[in-house]
Formats: sequence, structure tokens, C-alpha cells
Amino acid sequence: MRTKNFWVLLLLMLAGIVLGGFIGSISEGVAGLSWLNFGQSFGLDTPLVLNFGILVITFGLSIKITMAGIIGVVLALLVYRWI
Repeated sequence: MRTKNFWVLLLLMLAGIVLGGFIGSISEGVAGLSWLNFGQSFGLDTPLVLNFGILVITFGLSIKITMAGIIGVVLALLVYRWI
């Protein structure tokens, strides 16, 4: 029996998130498909800046979860089960 690799699952899920977000942003202006871009954003509104004089570090994180992204993750999981 062949074991499934964690990295394959991670790659498929990232591909599902990216493709789902892309499809959601494309379908934003289409009347029947605008629900695909419905979602919520989480994260920092303004980035956190640490200034050490000679070194400035900026931290920022924003995640947008959309319906298309969720569908992409579900499809990625189905593909992972199939392979």
C-alpha cells in the first residue's frame, strides 16, 4: 500500500486556495457568480513596524477567505483522496 505524502496535500491545498481566490476575483463583476467572491478578511489593518535605527522590520498579514477559496480547498482534498 502506497502512503500519501504530506507535501502533496499541502501543495494541492495551496493551489486550491490560490485558484479559488483567482476565480473569485474574476467572477466579482459577473451577476450570477458574484457570490463566489463573498468572504471575510482577517489580519492586521496597518503593518507592525519595528525601527532599530539601522534596521527596519515590517510585519503584516492579511487573509481573505472567500467562497471560491473554500470550494478550491474542498476540490483539492477530493483530488488528494483520488490520487
